[in-house]
Amino acid sequence: MLEARLTQGSLLKKIIEAIKDLVQDANFDCSDSGISLQAMDSAHVALCALLLKSDGFEPYRCDRNLSLGINLNSLSKMLKCSGNDDVITLKADDEGDILTMLFESPNQDRLCEYELKLMDIDSEHLGIPEQEFDCTVKMSSTEFARIVRDLSTLNESVTISATKEGVRFATAGEMGKGSVFLKPNSSVDDSSSSGSLPTTIQLSEPVSVTLSLKYLNNFTKAAPLSDTVTLQMTNDIPVLIDFSVGEIGYIRYFLAPKINEEE
Repeated sequence: MLEARLTQGSLLKKIIEAIKDLVQDANFDCSDSGISLQAMDSAHVALCALLLKSDGFEPYRCDRNLSLGINLNSLSKMLKCSGNDDVITLKADDEGDILTMLFESPNQDRLCEYELKLMDIDSEHLGIPEQEFDCTVKMSSTEFARIVRDLSTLNESVTISATKEGVRFATAGEMGKGSVFLKPNSSVDDSSSSGSLPTTIQLSEPVSVTLSLKYLNNFTKAAPLSDTVTLQMTNDIPVLIDFSVGEIGYIRYFLAPKINEEE
């Protein structure tokens, strides 16, 4: 038996919006420690990993490990029936084939109940190796989303280059070139006058990776969940893009870099 009550129901809506265009069907793995998901996109270029810790729910109960196969578009449509302030409760029986969702208004005068049919999804659990990255960039998620959106008008890929001087996002297409350079700012507590969060860079050696802007645009749908985004990079291996979900978990995207010949 699973019962998970999320007082900030809008978080769940934002999470599903952030992953449903990348992954269509996925298993939500429920255990006594929380709810997790790992899935690759159909082209096997990007991997999405989600974790919602059990202590983020009030209450949380999971008697035995469950794997809930869910079509994310169907789930998204049902979640749109909930109000942004609603409390959302997820329920599933151990051997059941239905996920029950309760949407409860803050003043408890409205209670909606929806049932979503579960699917049988074959998926191997992908072991994500622990990786030491040469560079970690932490920046405003809003700024990251804006850079990705703006550079997408010029080309399909972006090269992210990081040195101790700063991080540069650059692209070049038939129409022309564009780049954005962000200098590191160590005063993490002190936001700039524009209200954006400063960029911090931890670097053991310079890094330059070329990534698909189509995928990055997809990932930035998680920006409403977190004020900051963390990019972890090493040359020639998948980049890790990490959005925290409040205090209760994270959404992480892994994206393989493009090889130069494909440019």
